[in-house]
Amino acid sequence: MKTMIPELSSESVWMKDRQRVEEILQSMSKDGSNTLQVISDFDLTLTRFSYNGKRCPTCHNILEGSNAISNEARQTLDDLLHTYYPIEIDISRPVEEKLPLMVEWWTKAHELLVQQRIKKDELAEAVRQSEARLREGYECFFDCLHEHAIPLLIFSAGIGDILEEVIRQANVFHPNVKVISNYMDFDESGILRAFKGELIHIYNKREGALLNTGHFEELRSRPNVLLMGDSLGDLDMADGVQDMKNILKIGFLNDKLKERKQSYMDSYDVVLVGDASLEVPNAVIRFLTGNK
Repeated sequence: MKTMIPELSSESVWMKDRQRVEEILQSMSKDGSNTLQVISDFDLTLTRFSYNGKRCPTCHNILEGSNAISNEARQTLDDLLHTYYPIEIDISRPVEEKLPLMVEWWTKAHELLVQQRIKKDELAEAVRQSEARLREGYECFFDCLHEHAIPLLIFSAGIGDILEEVIRQANVFHPNVKVISNYMDFDESGILRAFKGELIHIYNKREGALLNTGHFEELRSRPNVLLMGDSLGDLDMADGVQDMKNILKIGFLNDKLKERKQSYMDSYDVVLVGDASLEVPNAVIRFLTGNK
């Protein structure tokens, strides 16, 4: 593995079964990059967890920190985060128990945002003023996938309009990128009136994947999947993929390393510890596209 992808030998990379990872990579490499698709979460996977010791905002946080909402609403959203986030990352609670609570969290947050009568033209400025940061190496990640015409599906429980704006402002929103997320519905005067379609939250990405089988149908000739996420809820994002041959799961373990180490190593093939860059995914993509 050292010679194959040296980056996988870093101290911040944990693997339960190194040999299996090597076998998956060799099989994918043999099939060629035209059989590959990438499915990734966005918040805290493609974006940083922290910068200079300060937490970076998620898509929802970007709005919270902007002038688009009132101080009172900001406080309520913060209270919701402190109530529900510990539940989300609590490995001792079964998903079935967390599920209704996650729906409750997202629903309350979205209802509150709708009450704020947010204007569509405020979104770009909210992103510009925020501390949101894509992980180091993002240019290489997005540009390399685009260059090799590898589809990138971003599955997010965040806000699609904000997510797209982050990528657009970083100049990496290429035509091979497709986003499945919670999108805002604006009225004719550009004021937020609702959120579109089914709610996507951290634990129903599997349903989201299956609802979007039309998208996966188009990619039937791409049975090899590189999946990237930062929570155990992200592991189901590839469930809509037909006739899958190989899947390599890369997990970002951003915080509470000790408590969550085992569950992440049991679930992901490769675990990147701390606020890792995209160096490892980029090395894997280079290997699979023949740019070794």
